Amino acid sequence: MRFSLIDRIVELEPGVHVKAVKTLTMAEEYLADHFPRFPVMPGVLMLEALTQAGAWLVRVGEDFAHSMVVLKQANNVKYAQFVEPGQTLTVTVEIIKIGEGEVRLKGQGTVDGRLTVSARFTLACYNLADSNPQHAETDAETRRDLRSQLALIYQPRVETPTTTT
Repeated sequence: MRFSLIDRIVELEPGVHVKAVKTLTMAEEYLADHFPRFPVMPGVLMLEALTQAGAWLVRVGEDFAHSMVVLKQANNVKYAQFVEPGQTLTVTVEIIKIGEGEVRLKGQGTVDGRLTVSARFTLACYNLADSNPQHAETDAETRRDLRSQLALIYQPRVETPTTTT
Protein backbone atom coordinates (compact mmCIF):
# COMPACT_ATOMS: atom_id res chain seq x y z
CA MET A 1 0.00 0.00 0.00
CA ARG A 2 1.50 3.31 -1.03
CA PHE A 3 -0.85 5.24 1.25
CA SER A 4 -3.63 4.28 3.58
CA LEU A 5 -7.23 5.30 3.04
CA ILE A 6 -8.26 3.71 6.32
CA ASP A 7 -7.59 5.72 9.48
CA ARG A 8 -9.18 3.29 11.89
CA ILE A 9 -11.07 0.02 11.95
CA VAL A 10 -14.03 0.38 14.30
CA GLU A 11 -15.62 -3.08 13.90
CA LEU A 12 -14.14 -6.32 12.69
CA GLU A 13 -15.73 -9.74 12.60
CA PRO A 14 -13.16 -11.96 10.85
CA GLY A 15 -14.56 -13.75 7.82
CA VAL A 16 -17.78 -11.74 7.98
CA HIS A 17 -17.57 -7.93 7.93
CA VAL A 18 -15.49 -4.85 8.72
CA LYS A 19 -16.35 -1.22 9.41
CA ALA A 20 -13.66 1.43 9.04
CA VAL A 21 -13.35 5.21 8.81
CA LYS A 22 -11.32 7.73 6.84
CA THR A 23 -11.46 11.40 7.77
CA LEU A 24 -10.62 13.56 4.78
CA THR A 25 -8.33 16.50 5.54
CA MET A 26 -6.89 19.28 3.41
CA ALA A 27 -3.50 17.62 3.96
CA GLU A 28 -4.45 14.94 1.42
CA GLU A 29 -2.00 15.59 -1.41
CA TYR A 30 -4.38 14.68 -4.23
CA LEU A 31 -6.88 17.39 -3.23
CA ALA A 32 -4.64 20.06 -4.77
CA ASP A 33 -5.51 18.65 -8.19
CA HIS A 34 -8.98 17.24 -7.57
CA PHE A 35 -10.34 19.92 -7.80
CA PRO A 36 -8.39 23.10 -6.92
CA ARG A 37 -11.48 25.22 -6.17
CA PHE A 38 -13.72 22.37 -5.09
CA PRO A 39 -11.59 19.73 -3.35
CA VAL A 40 -13.27 16.32 -3.17
CA MET A 41 -12.08 12.76 -2.74
CA PRO A 42 -11.74 11.14 -6.17
CA GLY A 43 -14.20 8.31 -6.79
CA VAL A 44 -11.39 5.86 -7.47
CA LEU A 45 -10.02 6.56 -3.98
CA MET A 46 -13.45 5.92 -2.45
CA LEU A 47 -13.33 2.53 -4.18
CA GLU A 48 -9.77 2.07 -2.91
CA ALA A 49 -10.98 2.72 0.66
CA LEU A 50 -13.51 -0.11 0.21
CA THR A 51 -10.75 -2.30 -1.22
CA GLN A 52 -8.37 -1.58 1.65
CA ALA A 53 -11.04 -2.28 4.27
CA GLY A 54 -11.91 -5.51 2.48
CA ALA A 55 -8.25 -6.50 2.36
CA TRP A 56 -7.96 -6.09 6.15
CA LEU A 57 -11.07 -8.23 6.57
CA VAL A 58 -9.57 -10.97 4.39
CA ARG A 59 -6.10 -10.80 5.99
CA VAL A 60 -7.43 -11.10 9.54
CA GLY A 61 -9.93 -13.80 8.56
CA GLU A 62 -7.18 -15.98 7.10
CA ASP A 63 -4.59 -15.04 9.75
CA PHE A 64 -2.38 -13.29 7.18
CA ALA A 65 -1.92 -16.44 5.08
CA HIS A 66 -1.28 -14.33 1.95
CA SER A 67 1.13 -11.43 1.66
CA MET A 68 -0.79 -9.99 -1.29
CA VAL A 69 -4.49 -9.13 -1.19
CA VAL A 70 -5.26 -6.89 -4.16
CA LEU A 71 -8.21 -5.71 -6.21
CA LYS A 72 -8.93 -8.10 -9.06
CA GLN A 73 -12.30 -6.85 -10.25
CA ALA A 74 -14.87 -4.18 -9.39
CA ASN A 75 -18.52 -4.42 -10.45
CA ASN A 76 -21.63 -2.28 -10.01
CA VAL A 77 -19.62 0.66 -8.68
CA LYS A 78 -21.98 3.53 -7.96
CA TYR A 79 -21.12 6.99 -6.69
CA ALA A 80 -23.80 9.05 -5.01
CA GLN A 81 -22.15 12.04 -3.29
CA PHE A 82 -18.86 13.84 -2.87
CA VAL A 83 -16.63 13.44 0.15
CA GLU A 84 -15.17 16.82 1.14
CA PRO A 85 -12.40 17.80 3.56
CA GLY A 86 -13.64 17.68 7.15
CA GLN A 87 -16.01 14.81 6.43
CA THR A 88 -15.56 11.24 7.61
CA LEU A 89 -16.12 8.43 5.15
CA THR A 90 -17.39 5.32 6.90
CA VAL A 91 -16.92 2.14 4.89
CA THR A 92 -18.53 -1.21 5.58
CA VAL A 93 -17.54 -4.34 3.71
CA GLU A 94 -18.84 -7.87 3.98
CA ILE A 95 -17.74 -11.12 2.44
CA ILE A 96 -20.07 -12.69 -0.12
CA LYS A 97 -18.02 -15.75 -1.07
CA ILE A 98 -14.56 -17.14 -0.41
CA GLY A 99 -13.06 -19.05 -3.32
CA GLU A 100 -9.68 -20.49 -4.25
CA GLY A 101 -7.27 -17.56 -4.33
CA GLU A 102 -9.98 -14.91 -4.31
CA VAL A 103 -12.72 -13.41 -2.17
CA ARG A 104 -15.89 -11.71 -3.41
CA LEU A 105 -17.17 -8.82 -1.29
CA LYS A 106 -19.70 -6.04 -1.27
CA GLY A 107 -19.23 -2.70 0.37
CA GLN A 108 -20.49 0.79 0.75
CA GLY A 109 -19.24 4.14 1.95
CA THR A 110 -21.31 6.75 3.74
CA VAL A 111 -20.88 10.23 5.15
CA ASP A 112 -23.25 11.08 8.00
CA GLY A 113 -25.46 8.16 6.96
CA ARG A 114 -25.70 9.30 3.32
CA LEU A 115 -24.46 6.88 0.67
CA THR A 116 -21.34 8.04 -1.21
CA VAL A 117 -20.15 4.84 -2.92
CA SER A 118 -21.18 1.21 -3.25
CA ALA A 119 -19.63 -1.71 -5.10
CA ARG A 120 -19.20 -5.42 -5.41
CA PHE A 121 -15.59 -6.43 -5.88
CA THR A 122 -13.20 -9.35 -5.94
CA LEU A 123 -9.86 -9.46 -4.17
CA ALA A 124 -7.09 -11.80 -5.33
CA CYS A 125 -5.06 -13.43 -2.55
CA TYR A 126 -1.60 -14.87 -3.15
CA ASN A 127 2.01 -15.02 -2.02
CA LEU A 128 4.92 -13.87 -4.13
CA ALA A 129 6.62 -17.20 -3.42
CA ASP A 130 3.79 -18.94 -5.29
CA SER A 131 5.45 -17.90 -8.55
CA ASN A 132 9.04 -17.67 -7.32
CA PRO A 133 10.18 -19.47 -4.15
CA GLN A 134 12.99 -16.94 -3.74
CA HIS A 135 10.38 -14.42 -2.58
CA ALA A 136 9.41 -16.37 0.55
CA GLU A 137 11.30 -13.96 2.82
CA THR A 138 9.64 -10.98 1.13
CA ASP A 139 6.26 -12.58 1.85
CA ALA A 140 7.21 -13.08 5.51
CA GLU A 141 8.45 -9.50 5.85
CA THR A 142 5.33 -8.14 4.18
CA ARG A 143 3.10 -10.09 6.56
CA ARG A 144 5.07 -8.76 9.56
CA ASP A 145 4.68 -5.19 8.27
CA LEU A 146 0.95 -5.68 7.71
CA ARG A 147 0.46 -7.03 11.24
CA SER A 148 2.24 -3.92 12.57
CA GLN A 149 0.00 -1.65 10.49
CA LEU A 150 -3.10 -3.45 11.74
CA ALA A 151 -2.01 -2.86 15.35
CA LEU A 152 -1.99 0.87 14.61
CA ILE A 153 -5.43 1.10 13.05
CA TYR A 154 -7.34 -1.50 15.04
CA GLN A 155 -7.52 -1.80 18.79
CA PRO A 156 -10.34 -4.20 19.58
CA ARG A 157 -12.35 -3.45 22.65
CA VAL A 158 -11.59 -5.75 25.49
CA GLU A 159 -14.58 -6.55 27.62
CA THR A 160 -13.82 -5.92 31.26
CA PRO A 161 -15.31 -8.62 33.46
CA THR A 162 -17.79 -7.30 35.96
CA THR A 163 -17.55 -8.42 39.52
CA THR A 164 -20.41 -8.82 41.88
CA THR A 165 -20.14 -8.47 45.60
